[in-house]
Amino acid sequence: MTQPKRSTRRRFLRHSTALAAGAGVLGFPAIVRAQSGPIKVGVLHPVTGFLAYSGNLSRLGARIAIDEINAAGGIKALGGAKIEAVLGDAQSKPEVGVAEVEKMNQGGVSAIVGAYASAICLATTQAAAKYNIPHVVDVGVADQIVERGLKNTFRFAPGYKVVSQEAINYFHIMNTLAGKPARTIMIIHEESLFGTGTANLLSRELPGLGYEVKEVIKHANPTRDFNNIVLRIKAVNPDIVIPANYYNEYALLLRTMKQQNVQPKAIFSVLGGAASSFKFVKEFPDVANGVIDVNHWYNPKDKRALALRKKVEGMKEFFTYEVFLNYQCVHLLADAIERAKSRDRDAIVNALASSTWSGHFMPYGPTQFVNGQNQGARPLVLQVLQNDIKVILPNTYAQTEPVFPWKA
Repeated sequence: MTQPKRSTRRRFLRHSTALAAGAGVLGFPAIVRAQSGPIKVGVLHPVTGFLAYSGNLSRLGARIAIDEINAAGGIKALGGAKIEAVLGDAQSKPEVGVAEVEKMNQGGVSAIVGAYASAICLATTQAAAKYNIPHVVDVGVADQIVERGLKNTFRFAPGYKVVSQEAINYFHIMNTLAGKPARTIMIIHEESLFGTGTANLLSRELPGLGYEVKEVIKHANPTRDFNNIVLRIKAVNPDIVIPANYYNEYALLLRTMKQQNVQPKAIFSVLGGAASSFKFVKEFPDVANGVIDVNHWYNPKDKRALALRKKVEGMKEFFTYEVFLNYQCVHLLADAIERAKSRDRDAIVNALASSTWSGHFMPYGPTQFVNGQNQGARPLVLQVLQNDIKVILPNTYAQTEPVFPWKA
């Protein structure tokens, strides 16, 4: 009676050993593959919804950079591991962006690049912080994004406080040198964090330099009719109109001003969604001509920037700040992964925090992050002249002299 029990025990042990061996065959190599396979990077943007145009250009810039890095040998510190883009669509909604971060976390991403709009970035960086996923912010200018003490968040480009302050300084310089023809201002802005924050800062600071802010008008996203707002601009008749909007609304606002023959002495945009777009210049040259914008822009004297512009235009796309900021952010992240010698999230966060990356073509200098903000990041002042976008200030990067005021 005892023999069958021993036989059963032996069979059980043999069966258990076989199961363990099977688990080793199936499980252990999966871990090895995870360590030696591609490095998953979330590429998260609003590629549908009212921000789809900018979101798709953002994705394009990130994917070009990933393709270039992989073609050049991948992440050499990890044996040439390739970067794999895990694409996400925020659908122009912060809550959808959060859901995409959750999916990316489940998919094992090592980092995220995105997510273009300030409101979306505010939500996605917070969601990524729960899992300590390094989140490189491409555009998102609202300074709240980097003012919450999130250790996982790194913004490469400047926020609206820096951009607005630079805009105020340069505007005052231009106006003073021109004999102070501009004294009254109207600000037209979109309703989200980006537009509201920018407008609040401008309306608070400009009076201290002697300017009268006649009105600040907010509009919804999306807005498909600017007739009433333009009628109000005509009634107030300011010297300067300052728009702060996304692409579609910016373009429609200026087109409506043109249709109603509203001609201020200058349109001086701050983070104008279309003013720094070659698409706007090409499609509406008579509307765009003369517009000034303070915005993200590349060093026009850097051959690498010119080469990328040629490549993008060869793909029949427009070379916009969405493209080149995402391109640069992916390269920034790749540099951090190289130095971390790891796909581990904590290691990449630490590498980004200590970054002194200078391999970009922006007018920034080497990266230096303090509380997640790149300290050297600055905008440039641009003007549409002769169907092209030219840097007019500061002098270090200027391609031509500003024409101010546009309407004498």
